[in-house]
Amino acid sequence: MTHAAIAHQRLYNQHISADPFKQPVDVLDWLGAVQSQDFASAKWAIGLRVQAATDTSIEQDFNAGKILRTHVLRPTWHFVAPADIRWLLALTAPRVHALNALYYRRLELDQDTLSRSLTAIIQALQAGRQLTRDELQTVLEQSGIVQASEMRLIYILMYAELEGILCSGARRGKQFTYALLDECVPLQNSLKPDEAAARLALRYFLSRGPASLQDFAKWSGLTMAACRAALEAVKDQLQHELVDGQTYWFSGSISSGYAQPAPSAYLLSIFDEYICSYKDRSAMVAEAYARKLNSMGNALTAILVVDDQIIGTWKRILKKDTVLIKTDIFSTVSAPGDCAIRQAMERYAAFLKLSLQPE
Repeated sequence: MTHAAIAHQRLYNQHISADPFKQPVDVLDWLGAVQSQDFASAKWAIGLRVQAATDTSIEQDFNAGKILRTHVLRPTWHFVAPADIRWLLALTAPRVHALNALYYRRLELDQDTLSRSLTAIIQALQAGRQLTRDELQTVLEQSGIVQASEMRLIYILMYAELEGILCSGARRGKQFTYALLDECVPLQNSLKPDEAAARLALRYFLSRGPASLQDFAKWSGLTMAACRAALEAVKDQLQHELVDGQTYWFSGSISSGYAQPAPSAYLLSIFDEYICSYKDRSAMVAEAYARKLNSMGNALTAILVVDDQIIGTWKRILKKDTVLIKTDIFSTVSAPGDCAIRQAMERYAAFLKLSLQPE
């Protein structure tokens, strides 16, 4: 196995180059979780993997509660399926709480304050009510919990998500709302921590392999010890191969005969799981390009992939009936490659139900 083959198979296993899923929740069933702090980008991350999906159809599923958004795995939002949210929270919330502990102390969020906050939130959201963050701030202040800063409110709400009290509600216009998890998702049989970790590991390596133990630890947010034990529990269901001193694990049903049309191109969000799932991305991007991407920092909004490799960035400019897509390509692209990029742009415009505006 070469680095090129690793990138090739990751793109396939993540269902970017493979046949699309039929429903958005199928993406979550396969990937386990999709990073979603940027809501618009996360909708595209799902839509890219679903047959005939549109921004509107993904939003409809979100508003209907078929897709949930909460803090899980790491201290950031993820889309998760209702069937997975409880065991994922039980497994990863203690780790996220530990990472957040310093901020809880700095923001003077002791256990008494957090407990009173949860009580007020539960009372306010009972009977199917869904409230925005600003409305919940008012609820907390009326309960005597003053928000000295926006960060204090953010960490109270994250705490409530991690405790399995809150999850996403339907959007109200452009505003997000919160709902009670117990009113959105029925109680489910719990998993033991080692069972949950093994389930997460198997899903990760099947959907994102070839990947290393270190990649899994970075993505899951679990300790190396927990990740090592989880991999040990499922390794008999996986294959592995040593490449340049690193062991990569992947599906036992990997298809060496798989081939995608060449050239192929994809517009991906910077938070797409093709990027966020790995600690080591050297198989997917040349070192010189990786340095350039890192130097861009927060200016980087999305990435361009051609033939499995990250070769540049892109950004969108929305207008009334059109979308303009501007690219910054780091290398020379062939005429067929340009055509593939154009097709990727057309696909994204169709997702938005807009016409692609010529640059």
